[in-house]
Amino acid sequence: MRAGDKAAVSALRATLGALDNAEAVPVQETELRGSALEQSPLGVGVTEAARRELSEHRVVEIVKAEAAERLEAAAQFTAPAHAHRTARLRAEAAVLLRFLDDSSPA
Repeated sequence: MRAGDKAAVSALRATLGALDNAEAVPVQETELRGSALEQSPLGVGVTEAARRELSEHRVVEIVKAEAAERLEAAAQFTAPAHAHRTARLRAEAAVLLRFLDDSSPA
């Protein structure tokens, strides 16, 4: 795998995780308490929780935030020993920003 591919995979994987987290619905504290086993629901999908549907605007905000986070972290690595990490973070940010550029309407 090429180095650029590794940066893209890393950036996209982390961003998909951030999007997945943003879709999560908070669980109420009362839902966390256990009940008797015989009262537990059975069947396919009973443990599935509803997910939020993100607007396109919200998805863009999250992707921009992920890119900004990488650029900010890269800016904090000033020592020459961190040059490889800085380059990797900037490459990951570039992948995300390119994705936003490619998805914008013409």
